[in-house]
Order: sequence, then C-alpha cells, then structure tokens
Amino acid sequence: MKKKVLVAMSGGVDSSVAAAILKEEGYEVYGATMQIWQTETEDELIREKSCCSLTAVDDARRVAHILDIPYYVFNMKDDFKKEVINYFVDEYIKGRTPNPCIMCNRKIKFELFLKKAMVLGMDYIATGHYAIIEYDKSLYRYILKRSKAREKDQTYVLYNMTQEMLSKTIFPLGRFSKDEVRKLAEKFKLPVARKPDSQEICFIPDNDYGSFIEKETGINDEGVYVDTEGNILGKSKAYYNYTIGQRKGLGISTGKRMYVVDIKPEENKVVLGEEDKVFSDGLIASDLNFILFDKLESELEVTAKIRYTAKEAKAKVIPVQNNKVLVKFYEKQRAITPGQSVVFYSGDIVVGGGIIEKAL
Repeated sequence: MKKKVLVAMSGGVDSSVAAAILKEEGYEVYGATMQIWQTETEDELIREKSCCSLTAVDDARRVAHILDIPYYVFNMKDDFKKEVINYFVDEYIKGRTPNPCIMCNRKIKFELFLKKAMVLGMDYIATGHYAIIEYDKSLYRYILKRSKAREKDQTYVLYNMTQEMLSKTIFPLGRFSKDEVRKLAEKFKLPVARKPDSQEICFIPDNDYGSFIEKETGINDEGVYVDTEGNILGKSKAYYNYTIGQRKGLGISTGKRMYVVDIKPEENKVVLGEEDKVFSDGLIASDLNFILFDKLESELEVTAKIRYTAKEAKAKVIPVQNNKVLVKFYEKQRAITPGQSVVFYSGDIVVGGGIIEKAL
C-alpha cells in the first residue's frame, strides 16, 4: 500500500519539485498551501514576492494539476498572526532581533501543518527545504544533516525539529543542488521552473521592519544615541529600527566609524561604539532544542553559527543553570545578537541550538 505524503506547496520551484520527486518515487502525494496573509489589501502588496500569497496559491494549484495530485489550501492566518507576527513584533519591542522563519518552521510548518496532515490520514509531510533526515541506528534517533548543496543548506532554520517531527518529515531536495532542482522542474514540465526565489520576510515585502512595527504597535517615540559611557550623541529613530552591528543608516556623524553595540528599549537608547565593541567571545542561549540527545549534560565541542549567513566557528557549549547554555568561541564573533538563534554542528550533523539571550 502506498504511503501518503502531504507536501507543503509554496508555489515555488523547490516545493513543486519536491512533490514531483515524491510522486515519481511512488508515494501517494497530496499538496497543500498555507494561507497566512492577513488581509486582501496585504495580499495585493505581496502578490509577486511572498511564498504564501494568492499568486503562490495559483502557482501551486497549477503544479498540482499538472502532477495530477489533490490540492488543499489551509487557512492559517490566525495562527500565523499569533505565533509568528506577534512574536516578531514583541521581540523587536524588547530590543531583540528575531528570526521569524525559525518560528514559522517550528510553530506553523512542523507543528500545525503536521497535525493537519495526521488528521487527514497522512503518513508523512514534505517540504522543499534543503536538508537531509536520516535514522541513526546507533543512536536510536533521527538526525538532521546538511544538504549536499552547501550554499542552499537550510538546517540553520530547522534546528528546532523534534524526534516526532523528524520521523514524519521528508526533505526530497537534500541531495540536489539548486541548478539540479531547476533542471528537474523543466524535466517535469512545471511552469515554475524559472520562478525566482523569494527573499524578503513574507509579511514585510518592502523589508521596512520599522514601519511595520510602528503600524502594529503605534510606538514611534524618538530615541537617543549614546556612547558606551552613556554620553548623549544625538537623536535616533525609535530603538526598534536598529540591530546589533549596524553601521549604515545611522544618520549621525561623530568623526569615527560607529556601530550599534547595544539597544536599551526601556530607555529608548541606542548605544554606539567603535568596531572593536561589536566583537564578543561568548553568549548565553536559552529555549534550547537538541537533536542528537534530549539534554546537554556536559561540555561539548562544536562548530556554531550565530545567524543564518554567518560562517561557522569553533566553540564549546557548556550547560549552565535554568536550562541555558554558555557558548564560548575560540575566536571573537562579530555582532552576536539577542533574539537570533545559535545553531550547533558536529561535522554535517545538527547537534541542536537555541535563542541567544545576550553576548558576553
């Protein structure tokens, strides 16, 4: 009897090819798109850019028709608002810089979407992520590994996956490069073969975080720049417009190259310092998830990434009180940013990760 798999179809080339591959491999494939846009007006704004707009639904439906698979649209806008948008805004208001894609994967794609799939009688879900899931017989656990295409690898945003999620998920693209995926799309005669990848955060198509947060909260109090000694340097925009390590767009001249080194939301202050103040050799992380084991019991040597685009760096991960870890880097890292995730690797295998609380 064929295994049933529900593919999360965004209307893009990756998820479309994932569905085609699974059908070719003999699965009973179903497709579904998650509706997350909040209003029809908003959809007009993001029609061409988002992975989840009406245009995306149209593209996904066309692909499903070509593949001859059943297709659904799940209304998840309330869940997306609660779990992703509200989280994003709350983190910025706390003076942190969140990664909404990580929260979307955790709460929407691999929790809610998976639950809906199980209710529909599916055996698995699948997405177009570039990553590899394997079962390790020696560990009696599912493990998450980097994709063959290192430049497209998405394991950084998947570190929150649990054993349950990993056991029920298929990533068909993990062993392909992007060029190979586009060639497969042409082979399968899919109309999205040359569709460009979406880049921006889907609910902020113009990338203007500050205006979005102001619109959501009504907060737009002018702030002040201060130096590391607390001396006032000049006026700033509201503190949530800035992130650690930022130099461009500060709109202030001090005679030196200055960078954002700290954000004090309770005082609406943005702390500026010279570049050496942006580097740290450690951090504290919480909200942890480990894939290779349930809990970190002792010090562990890893390589770690402090943001999606960062290079990995050698580090020690040390358990500390209150289910947190201390991460000590062998070389100082630039702009360790509260709210971002730190993800730990052992070679190509994802050990786990957590949310950065503070740099040390």
